[in-house]
Amino acid sequence: MLRIALPKGSLEEQTFLLFKQADLDIKRTEREYNPTISDPRIEQVKILRPQEIPDYVADGYFDVGISGHDWVIESGADVVEIADLPYSKQGAGIVKIVIAVPDGQKIESAADIKPNSRVTTEYPNITRDYFEKLGIPVEICFSYGATEAKVPDLMDVVVDLTETGSTLRKNNLKIIDTMLESITKLIVNRNSWEDPVKRKEITEIRTLLLSVIEARGKVLLDMNVPADKLNDVIAALPAMKMPTVSKLYNSEYYAIETVVEKEGVNILIPELKRIGAEDILELDISKIVH
Repeated sequence: MLRIALPKGSLEEQTFLLFKQADLDIKRTEREYNPTISDPRIEQVKILRPQEIPDYVADGYFDVGISGHDWVIESGADVVEIADLPYSKQGAGIVKIVIAVPDGQKIESAADIKPNSRVTTEYPNITRDYFEKLGIPVEICFSYGATEAKVPDLMDVVVDLTETGSTLRKNNLKIIDTMLESITKLIVNRNSWEDPVKRKEITEIRTLLLSVIEARGKVLLDMNVPADKLNDVIAALPAMKMPTVSKLYNSEYYAIETVVEKEGVNILIPELKRIGAEDILELDISKIVH
């Protein structure tokens, strides 16, 4: 059975939603950080700060964890990253560790930063490595939050995680470089991954989670099409793969079934009807398993 560490904070709500949609519903208990999942493969669930999860997984306290790739790199934890989970607080999935300075300064890239500048960040290890490679000595000061608020009164440069950059811009900061792109990861303890029984359980959980992510933003279209319109309708379908086509019993009609992106389906359905499709059904998809 598996012990799983899940992230609290900005990723918590989306993580709970993902598990619910994967039929791994997380149930809160009186002990806030110790919810349960009613699944024979899962022994324990713990809610922890994502910064801590890679180390705890690497050290064997948990078999599986969810954390950002940025925290895996920052911690240096020896874990196996087995899947990308492209979701975040705002839904886009991709976040960046960026370098920002006060707007108006004549600094256009990290290479322009003056030696011995004061840099505030929650990522001291990544920041140190980055500036060492540039050959620029800087004073790195660990930030416990509200990193952008410390510049320019207390610090010269901020290194921070951002999805859109809007918070930095609101604080009159401009982004001059990107250190690292990050995405939420499903990470695994190396010994657990090498254990055949646990590996099977982990792989099954991964399949459920990824099937939900794969289905997001997609719908199933079913329709009936007269034989003389079949090729025209198929040509108009932006299918994930070739559509499923079957002849209707005792009829000159064919049934077509295919998966398409939800975005744009409002344009596609009227076009399919114009070409000759009939009885068009649009159906939500909860999982797609490849």
